[in-house]
Amino acid sequence: MTNVNLSAFGGVGWQFFDNNGVPLAGGLIYSYEAGTTTPQATYTTSAGTTAHTNPIVLNSAGRVPGGEIWLLPAGYKFVLQTSAAVLIATYDNITSGSAPTIANFTGDGATVSFNLGSATNEDATNVFINGVYQQKNTYSLSGPNLVFTEAPPYTSKIEVSYT
Repeated sequence: MTNVNLSAFGGVGWQFFDNNGVPLAGGLIYSYEAGTTTPQATYTTSAGTTAHTNPIVLNSAGRVPGGEIWLLPAGYKFVLQTSAAVLIATYDNITSGSAPTIANFTGDGATVSFNLGSATNEDATNVFINGVYQQKNTYSLSGPNLVFTEAPPYTSKIEVSYT
């Protein structure tokens, strides 16, 4: 099994159009290593076992057959063309990213530090207390620890999404 993630380019059910807003029936999506013209495989499912053709030929609705594009962790360049090989656009340095880790805690009104298990940075975090987004200035990160400036309230539900 290959480690793949859903594409930010053409992920699930995307529809592609020509420059006149018409669905790109028979359109072509070429996939390359980022910054190059070296072909790089994309995959049909999250299993990462079956590669798409390269180019991917869009169906009559301008959609990817099977509806999904899954990517390796490396960066990609995509070239989108009409069925007659007329360039629509080039998208470079597209990464698959990875699914965020979710950590859940319960506030006790006194604890300000919560261990996430691995180090991250503030830009890669989203913190919610009882479903309310917390501004970045209400906490900091110290290695794997999320440290609030003020202890979350007793029985509050704390959810941290981070990569």
